[in-house]
Amino acid sequence: MSTATPGTSPPRTAPPSARRITALALPALVVLAAEPLYVLVDTAVVGHLGRVPLAAVAVGGTIMSFAVWLGTVLAYGTTGRSARRYGAGDRTAAVAEGVQASWLAGSAGVLFAVAAQFLAGPVARGLADDAQVADAAAGWLRIAALGAPGLMLAAAGNGWMRGVQDTRRPLIYVLGANVLSAVMCPVLVYPAGLGLEGSAIANVIAQTLSGGLFAAALLRAGVPLRPHLPVMGRQLVLGRDLLLRGVAFQACFLSATAVAARFGVAAVGAHQIALQLWFFAALTLDAVAIAAQSLVGAALGGHDPDGARAVARRITLAGAVGGLGFAAVVGAGAPWIPGWFTPDAAVHAEAAVVWPWFVALLPFAGVVYALDGVFLGAGDVRYLRTATLAAALGGFLPLIWIAYAFDLGLGGVWAGLAAFIGLRLATLLARWRSGRWVVVGAER
Repeated sequence: MSTATPGTSPPRTAPPSARRITALALPALVVLAAEPLYVLVDTAVVGHLGRVPLAAVAVGGTIMSFAVWLGTVLAYGTTGRSARRYGAGDRTAAVAEGVQASWLAGSAGVLFAVAAQFLAGPVARGLADDAQVADAAAGWLRIAALGAPGLMLAAAGNGWMRGVQDTRRPLIYVLGANVLSAVMCPVLVYPAGLGLEGSAIANVIAQTLSGGLFAAALLRAGVPLRPHLPVMGRQLVLGRDLLLRGVAFQACFLSATAVAARFGVAAVGAHQIALQLWFFAALTLDAVAIAAQSLVGAALGGHDPDGARAVARRITLAGAVGGLGFAAVVGAGAPWIPGWFTPDAAVHAEAAVVWPWFVALLPFAGVVYALDGVFLGAGDVRYLRTATLAAALGGFLPLIWIAYAFDLGLGGVWAGLAAFIGLRLATLLARWRSGRWVVVGAER
């Protein structure tokens, strides 16, 4: 267990106020939203080049999203470990977790960038039927992948800074870099005449700048920068469990889209509208989960189990309120929201099938996402992995393929999602009540 360093111990955890949760969650939300918003700007700029460049960015961006996913896994794993050490009063050890995560991040980013130079063509051709789109996507990806080291370093930086409850610098670093890139993208694409490649260069600039700022923060922190293999090994085990959990999510949502597509164009269109709104709600609720990671980890690291339980209760309540708020807005907007996306009456009719499921599930999803954050902060990742896999294999996937086999339509698909959320909620509540997640100390 880490020993306390004089003058670095945070105050003993008290039940967090709404203001404290908001102070951690709002900057996290901005950071989470910065990349998707930049992608929207990038898509709008490239879209004016024509159908082929737009399709190329869609294909290339899908491949780059794998690096984003890896970065998110690394950030979530680092936050909990760093928060425990911060709660134990050892800020130096908390930042040192970020050093080891940054070594892993930088190495993974370099490997991704190098692999993309050789594999961009075959992978793009596997995803795109059109040869022209595949060639354009491969060219874009070879350039954009050069930003992967910076992207991954930024993810590691977000992880340890959230752990020490430093929300200001990640906000400045990520938002500043993305705003700069959003300004540069249209300039490079049009006046500079670089076209599609200009979009990729803007991506690289933003990601490299952001990663460089986080790396510079580590250099200024005055902690040892040498790689420490045992610590990196423990981080890799944590990352493995988070990756397996993420694979379960990906399998569920990809299968849901595949089954919805088999019910016709209108069905998959309605499913896409509801699913993207679901992802938007998840993005917002994830900000509350990030606050939970930081606060719970700090409480357990500071040998304050009662404080950790108090955090869990308050965060879970915040998640439920957030979910109810989304449900109220989405429910009230049912007559109009699908029309924002398409004028097609057939899609609207299918959306009417999805909407009751969508609205009813949001409050429960708010609780699930909040408890995810609690257990991530507690380092109870193995249980999260197992519970998610069980809910996917025992609920979601069987039900949606039954929906396909018996032609149950979108209602059957979303019943599968309801089973997934319901099983996850049941297993998470059982774990919360058992108290087995409450393990104090700087190391779980």
